[in-house]
Amino acid sequence: MSKRDYYEILGVTRTASEQEIKSAYRRLAVKYHPDKNPNDATAEEKFKEAAEAYGVLQDSEQRHRYDRFGHAGVSAGAGAGSWGAPGFGGIEDILGDLFGFGDVFGGSRSGSRRSAAQRGADLRYDLEITLEEAANGMTAQLRIPRLEGCEACKGSGAAPGTQAESCQTCGGTGQVRYQQGFFSVARTCGSCRGAGQVIKTPCKECKGAGRVQKEKQMEVKIPAGVETGSRLRVQGEGEAGTQGGPAGDLYVVIHVAEHEEFERQGSNLYEAVPITFAQAALGADIMVKTLEGEEKLKIPLGTQTGTVFRLKGKGMPQLGGRGKGDLFVSVSVVTPTSLTREQRRLLEQLAEVENKDLENKGLVDKVRDIFG
Repeated sequence: MSKRDYYEILGVTRTASEQEIKSAYRRLAVKYHPDKNPNDATAEEKFKEAAEAYGVLQDSEQRHRYDRFGHAGVSAGAGAGSWGAPGFGGIEDILGDLFGFGDVFGGSRSGSRRSAAQRGADLRYDLEITLEEAANGMTAQLRIPRLEGCEACKGSGAAPGTQAESCQTCGGTGQVRYQQGFFSVARTCGSCRGAGQVIKTPCKECKGAGRVQKEKQMEVKIPAGVETGSRLRVQGEGEAGTQGGPAGDLYVVIHVAEHEEFERQGSNLYEAVPITFAQAALGADIMVKTLEGEEKLKIPLGTQTGTVFRLKGKGMPQLGGRGKGDLFVSVSVVTPTSLTREQRRLLEQLAEVENKDLENKGLVDKVRDIFG
């Protein structure tokens, strides 16, 4: 073992916490890692030296003996510098999270079989509906192309009457270990692609995949109040998993088509309605369209173009049944482009009255100016 002070090797004080000791070791492990310093005996020696120091100081019992008796307290069978020593985490435990190599460093050192079961992929279905359907809710009939579990082999991929066998290359673990420097590196087995099993007689229906392409017909309830971008999740209706893994989910994305009459903003609707000059001047009761049919709207005397009227509760329902929005009706006075003789005669009479009113108003203003 190294005769240098272990605290000095890691660059920490004797009162350092476990986390400070671990962090210090990680920094040295990265700096002197053999992969970063190939054919560098000095770097490899420092790497081993840091591992030895960490092996003692990370164990509370060994650290206590070292603090009391120095190297003599841990020299008898402590094995601080050897891989797999009691209480010592291997390189995969120390460096795996640093490099993101959980798979490369093998993850588990127990040699147990890796599970080949994988969750199926999620699917997306874009559904276009009308504004009326969004307002009332509906039940949509969908046809979803997806991968489903093969019925012939029950999803195993092996021909009926046969079964997958343990991979001889990796011994069923799904990983193959290589010696690199003074530690071992685990990689995904190329023979079984990490499954730990190989299929020698594949199923004829699915060609050994365990899944086949099919089209699923289903009903999906669309709640009232959805809008463009709303996403509905149908659990377990995505693609089938592999080797017994769970199925993915189906996401139905809503697109509400534009409407000829209404413009939507959240739960409110907006509508433009033309009225005649007589209706605007004299006032009138007109019928306007809503999503529920026609509704009477009172136009007051002297209404101007651009006036907006509010019909409460005649908009879109809010998701979750929290009431409805409003319908806002904007009116505009329409000027006729062609007139009948009767319309022209009446408008000429109106023009004469308006001109006299303007003249009288001008005279009254002059008298007011004279007499203050």
